[in-house]
Amino acid sequence: MSFDDLGLSEEVLRAVSDAGYTDPTPIQAKAIPHVLMGRDILGCAQTGTGKTASFTLPMIDILAAGRARARMPRTLILEPTRELAAQVAENFDTYGKYHKLSKALIIGGQSMDDQYKLIDRGVDVLIATPGRLIDLFDRGMLLLSDVKILVIDEADRMLDMGFIPDVERIVGLLPKMRQTLFFSATMPPEIRRLADAFLMNPREITVAPPATPLEKIFQGIVTVTRKERGRGGGGYQKFKREALRALLEKEDVRSALIFCNRKRDVDILYRSLKKHGFDAAALHGDMAQSARTETLGKFKAGEIKLVVCSDVAARGIDIIELSHVFNFDIPTHAEDYVHRIGRTGRAGREGRAFTLVTPEDGKYLHAIERLQGRRIEEIHAGPGKPGPAARAKQDHAEPEKSASPRQSAKKSGQKSDKKSDKKSAGPKRDGKPDDKHDGRRNEQRGQKPGQKPGKQPGKQPGKQPGQQPGRAGKDEGVVGMGDHVPAFMRRPAR
Repeated sequence: MSFDDLGLSEEVLRAVSDAGYTDPTPIQAKAIPHVLMGRDILGCAQTGTGKTASFTLPMIDILAAGRARARMPRTLILEPTRELAAQVAENFDTYGKYHKLSKALIIGGQSMDDQYKLIDRGVDVLIATPGRLIDLFDRGMLLLSDVKILVIDEADRMLDMGFIPDVERIVGLLPKMRQTLFFSATMPPEIRRLADAFLMNPREITVAPPATPLEKIFQGIVTVTRKERGRGGGGYQKFKREALRALLEKEDVRSALIFCNRKRDVDILYRSLKKHGFDAAALHGDMAQSARTETLGKFKAGEIKLVVCSDVAARGIDIIELSHVFNFDIPTHAEDYVHRIGRTGRAGREGRAFTLVTPEDGKYLHAIERLQGRRIEEIHAGPGKPGPAARAKQDHAEPEKSASPRQSAKKSGQKSDKKSDKKSAGPKRDGKPDDKHDGRRNEQRGQKPGQKPGKQPGKQPGKQPGQQPGRAGKDEGVVGMGDHVPAFMRRPAR
C-alpha cells in the first residue's frame, strides 16, 4: 500500500513525497482513512511507528476547507512536553507547505503576549501543553467553543506527568460534537477509562503489542559491580561513568542519547564527559526553553554527538539518524525503558541500546525483561565482572523479610514443635533457673546434682532420629541449651 491509496489530497501527497516517504507505516495505513471519515480513533502503537503523521496528514486535508476566527482555534492538539509540541508543529510545516493553514504553538518558557497575538488573529491548528493552555483560557485570551477536532497525543505520558486532571478540565470546555483522536504507546487501565469517557464509538487501532520495543534494536546490559565505600546507593556512580566511557569508545557511535533518572545526575555526567574530551550537551526540564530548543536543534543538525538527558527526551523525539541509546540509570518503570530505546531504530533502521545495571537494579531489570518476554544480552565493558550480578536479585523483586525460626524450619523441610521450643527455654522462677528441676534433668543425663552441664563422653549433642523431644529416656538428647549455656548460668547459686 502507498500513500496514494489512503484518500489524501494531491497537495498533501506532494508534500509527503518531498519529505522522502513513499509507503505508510501500519498505524498510518489504518488510521488515516478513518480520520478522513470523521471517526473517533483510539490508536495504540509502539514508539517510532509514525503516530504523529497518522493524524497530521488527514487533519491538513480536513482543515483545507474553512477559515479560523479570532481567538477560536478549529483544532486542538495536546502534548505532554514542549519538545513533542514543537515537533508536531514542525510536522505541520513540513506536510502543510502547499496549504495556507495557520498554527500556534502554546508552550511554557515563551512569551505569553506573542502567543496571544497569534491566537487573536485566528489559528487553524493550536498545539499546546495543558498548563499553558489553561493559563491562557483563564486570562480570557482563548475560546475553545469552535474546536472541531481534538487530538490527545502520548496519553500515557500525560498520566505519568500528572496532567490528567488538566486534560479532563480542557475536554470539559470543548463542544460535545467533535472528533477525538486518542493516541498512546501503552494502554494501562486508567488510560482505557479516559478513552471510554472522551471517545464516542471509536475505531480501535492496535498495530503491535503495547510497550514492546522494535525488533531491529539490539539491546545489551553492562553490569557494574564495583562500589565506592561509604557512598551508600550512589557508590556505583564513578564506576558507571567508567563503564559508559568504555562503551562509547568501543561502539561506533554516530549520535546518542544518554538517559539519567535525575536532573542532578544529568549535569554531573555531562561535566564528566566534557572533562574526558567527549562532544556532549545536557538536556533536562530545569533548563530554559531557549537552551533546550537550541541544544535539540544542534543535536538534530549533527553539531553535537552526545546528549545527556532526563526523560524529557524519552517520548516522541524523532531523530532518524540516532544510532545509540544508553541508559546510564535503569528506569524504574518498564514502559519508560521502551520509550527511551525507541528513540533509536526509527523508520526501519537498526539501532543499539545499552543499559548500565548494578546489583541493586535486579528488580527493575526483571520487570523490563518480563514486559518484553525475553532476556537482554549481557555485555562486558568497563569495571566489574560480566556475570549475573544484577540478575541475582531478579527473582526477589520485593525485599524479603528475615524469616522466623519456624519459617526457616518449614523451608528446610522440618516441622517446628512449639512444645519443644517452650521446654528448651527451661522453667524459670523470678528470672532464675529452677535449681530443683535442673538437678532432676542432670540426673536424667547421667550427671550428679550440682555438676555443671556439659557434653557427655561418646555422645553427640542434638536430637537423635526417632526421639520425641522433651521426653526422658534411654537415648534422650540434649534438652535446653546443651553446650551453649552462658557462663553466668554456670556459677553456683548462693
